Amino acid sequence: MGPFRLETCARPNILSLQPYRCARDDYKDDGTNILLDANENAYGPSLDVLGSLHSDCSNPNGAIDPKKLDIDLLGLHRYPDPHQTELKQQLCKLRNLHTHTTRDLSPEHLFVGVGSDEVIDALLRCFCTPSHDKILTCPPTYGMYAVSAQVNDVKIVKVPLDPAKEFQLQPKAINAALSSDPSIKLVYVTSPGNPTANLLEKSDIQQLLEHPTWNGVVVLDEAYIDFSPDGASLAEWVTEWPNLVVMQTLSKAFGLAGIRLGTAFTSPEIARLLNNLKAPYNISSPTSALAIAALQPDNIAVMRKNRARIMEQRQRLVHELPKISRIGRFLGGTDSNFLLVEVLDKPKNHGGKPSNESAMALYEGLAETRGVVVRFRGKEMNCEGCLRVTVGTSAEVDRLLAEIRSLLKDEKLIDPSTNGGECRTKKAGEMKEQEASDVVA
Repeated sequence: MGPFRLETCARPNILSLQPYRCARDDYKDDGTNILLDANENAYGPSLDVLGSLHSDCSNPNGAIDPKKLDIDLLGLHRYPDPHQTELKQQLCKLRNLHTHTTRDLSPEHLFVGVGSDEVIDALLRCFCTPSHDKILTCPPTYGMYAVSAQVNDVKIVKVPLDPAKEFQLQPKAINAALSSDPSIKLVYVTSPGNPTANLLEKSDIQQLLEHPTWNGVVVLDEAYIDFSPDGASLAEWVTEWPNLVVMQTLSKAFGLAGIRLGTAFTSPEIARLLNNLKAPYNISSPTSALAIAALQPDNIAVMRKNRARIMEQRQRLVHELPKISRIGRFLGGTDSNFLLVEVLDKPKNHGGKPSNESAMALYEGLAETRGVVVRFRGKEMNCEGCLRVTVGTSAEVDRLLAEIRSLLKDEKLIDPSTNGGECRTKKAGEMKEQEASDVVA
């Protein structure tokens, strides 16, 4: 055997990485499961090729006729546009609302990547020196920031969201951390939050941007912004603040998770750095064509119609879930296409308290015996006993509510020492909870 040894050749931080786990690792889309775990758009893509704008089409996964989309299939032997100027123009048109500034976004303010995950990673590679610099996050938050930080050998400083204020930022505590540690180069904040589903206060974000001595960048992740009130996006604010990046995606409200298109609105100077370090042809021709199509007026109308359906079902869940005796409070807000809700160890009128054991039992019972997949979030900071539930179609919400009611009548779910009739030790239960919580979605 030669001298090669993987354990001494590979980077130590990569060797120590836990396998990346995503929503489809645990439960597959087998055609029968109801998938309410990854915050996808249950009504399908925002493309009017199905005629859904003028009907009550309940089959969002029907076949799309490529002849009705401007995709040059015969041109796939050529590399795509490396600059994506037309796509960037359409994205600017979408966000130039002049709600927060009179200035205009232009393509020079944009970087587009393979989902928001590429944007997160590109920012780390751009601003953070491995083994030296740090990022700051505000848990509970999106898990990909930590995954990308570990890949890039960057440490994390954490300043939690304030649960007493519906998971808002603690700007004074964040600014104190920035003052005390100049190695922090990026602050990742999420609005609406994931898993907390609430918009952050604009004034709190402004306090971070106005820090008098910190030399770093505030990264505002707006993946779910189109489920919030109109005008909530701060994308156009990058024309006012040179140290602001606003990330967005077409995966959520536009229902295009499969094309993997993420965006970063920022200053022309930062956008230039990001575009300089990206792979030359990172956005494929089909992705670009589908994204441009989705941003046309007819398809934006489809997005808004589907969004209205989701918001209607979101309100229905807000109204119906608390009627179930062992469902507790909603934590955070209702500004997204999902809700964060507590599961109690016993009925409310018997003094029930949020319980990770009960939440995990309900999560597993729904997925493994009823074919309804949600997301366990009880291991997230200040989220004891919580499930995150994506808002589905009317039929999916019917099924979800019925199955939760049925399962929570089962006495085995009340006893935290049992699950499906099998005794679980505390240690084994905690391991299963951690495995479920490690899913990045």
